[in-house]
Amino acid sequence: MLEQDGFAAIRAGQTQAAATAFKEAIALDPRNARLFLGAGVAAFLQRRDADAKAALEQALVLDPRLTLARAQLAQVLRRQQDFQSAIALYEQVTVDLPDDAGARETLARWKREAELHERMRLAVGDHFTIRFEGAEDAALAEKALDSLDRAFWRISDVFGAFPATTVPVVLYSGEQFRDITRSPQWAAAAFDGTIRVPMRGALDQGEELDRVLAHEFAHALIRSLATRNLPTWLNEGLASALESDSLAWAEARLANAAVPMLSALSVPFGRLTGADAQVAYAASALAARRLLDEAGGAAVANLLRDLGAGVDLETAFLHRIQRTLSDFERSLRQ
Repeated sequence: MLEQDGFAAIRAGQTQAAATAFKEAIALDPRNARLFLGAGVAAFLQRRDADAKAALEQALVLDPRLTLARAQLAQVLRRQQDFQSAIALYEQVTVDLPDDAGARETLARWKREAELHERMRLAVGDHFTIRFEGAEDAALAEKALDSLDRAFWRISDVFGAFPATTVPVVLYSGEQFRDITRSPQWAAAAFDGTIRVPMRGALDQGEELDRVLAHEFAHALIRSLATRNLPTWLNEGLASALESDSLAWAEARLANAAVPMLSALSVPFGRLTGADAQVAYAASALAARRLLDEAGGAAVANLLRDLGAGVDLETAFLHRIQRTLSDFERSLRQ
């Protein structure tokens, strides 16, 4: 029953409930490989990569034929930038699943990504490393480093917190970016532990470059404070509110639109269409700006830490912001 509850919680996006269920189940049945698979998936979704790796490796010790565990472990290793180990595991997955076209396509895409990274150059700054493809992009890399350094000090000062490790950044062409990240067409960049940016074209312009890189660095800082349990409106809202000084774009976007409830903004925005995504980002940005203005960056940073530690949103919100979440949401709609 705990196993069923755990996988049901994963499908429902309730990662903490899933992690708890699998932990309890493993205590009762420590030789069950599927329980370690479930624990590994839950940990991966919460971005606890070391825990995910340990659980999935144990699943494969208990059952070397458990292809799902092998595929998930490959995902963990790829996110940790261990491309060769990830590819080797996924090659075995395609052998185990010879009729799975999706697995073959994923393996081919990962190999393209690894080949691209192998030929990229590396620029190292005080707080960031930047990979870029050719000598013609060296000036863009330096420009990006300068922009990221400005964002680093400005946004870290808001929270009174700094990332514990150097933040990796990769600069792509637009085609490479879409191929590797699978981001929607409207996405200007992505963060999955690495800041990934398509640099050619619009991002050659200074203000747009600063905005996009500040947004993605904010995600990196937020991730360092909370690796799990973040509602999308809070994560994307803080990044959007901190990407520049003005939120006139958000106010204009919501001027004639129905403002969604915060509870409706918990799904990943990448699943939304362009117009719906614009509304979601705008509403989230204005909510996050209000939160920062009323409570201050230090309180919001502590809210993020509580969420990352597993405290539920309503409890953490009341403790750190000194008002209920429902009361805060009512104030947004007045």
